[in-house]
Amino acid sequence: MSDSNVRTAAAAEPAVSVVVPVRNEAGNVAPLVGEIIAALAGRWGFEIVYVDDGSRDTTGEELRTLMLVTPQLRCVRHAVSAGQSAAVRGGVAAARAPFIATLDGDGQNDPAFIPAMVEALIKGGPRTGLVAGQRVGRKASAFKRLQSRIANSVRAVVLADGTRDTGCGLKAFRRDVFLMLPYFDGLHRFLPALVRREGFDIAYVDVVDRERRHGHSNYGLWDRLWVGMLDLCGVWWLIRRRKKVSVVTENH
Repeated sequence: MSDSNVRTAAAAEPAVSVVVPVRNEAGNVAPLVGEIIAALAGRWGFEIVYVDDGSRDTTGEELRTLMLVTPQLRCVRHAVSAGQSAAVRGGVAAARAPFIATLDGDGQNDPAFIPAMVEALIKGGPRTGLVAGQRVGRKASAFKRLQSRIANSVRAVVLADGTRDTGCGLKAFRRDVFLMLPYFDGLHRFLPALVRREGFDIAYVDVVDRERRHGHSNYGLWDRLWVGMLDLCGVWWLIRRRKKVSVVTENH
């Protein structure tokens, strides 16, 4: 779909769906929604799909109040937290647009980078399945930065996915490509490798990390490290088991 076609289609339905997984992020909801609208207004028709992943604070109330005055905003709610990958997948499944952008709900991902990522996805054509944000000047504790460096280094050696930073929540991809990927808890950490497994190209955009505005991280060490190492073994197995099939069409 060309850029001109995307703009034309925007009048009838959203061309871009921004999916935001959140858990206990009440203080960050309204500012981030405002920034997303400011970043995309006038570019494409868009919607914002928040996935409330079992929040126990007032995140749900904040979203319901905002939906009354924000026609672009929709919400999916998990009664019990199912994790970030399940939240992202739920948001993508509920999305109505062919192009998806994702970002974390804590405010550290700047929505101002979404247009450049969507433009790169469109410019890349059908062969580009994913545009991955690569964080510059990451705002995190020294321990978390070390943890990410180790995890990214191990992943790069094992999967050879060509990606410096898979942990960045800022991504843009084609909805149909995402939904064809094998789903498992932890999927969001391995999108570049899995998209390449399906034969699609990856593009990259450097993005500037920001400080968290309110609250604290809701996905802890166990979710980020030990389970991730087990998932790494599974993704390695999936890639090795992928069979490439050449199809020849004969016309009579």
